[in-house]
Amino acid sequence: MAAKIFYRERHKVDKGEKKPRFMLVAVAGIDLKVYGKHLRKSELKQIADAVGAELVLLKGGDKKADDGVEI
Repeated sequence: MAAKIFYRERHKVDKGEKKPRFMLVAVAGIDLKVYGKHLRKSELKQIADAVGAELVLLKGGDKKADDGVEI
């Protein structure tokens, strides 16, 4: 299994703001410790390139479809 880094867009950051827009969610297939809570896309790409991992953007679901769903 190839290493993967899963991330998503933050909710409270608008485009054009000078704040990191992405949040690291999970890492699979590599031993990696991340100390930053919010990261920029360029930072995520640099990490992925350095460890040979693929970046996977998690899509948000529709709120209406999520109601009543148990995991």
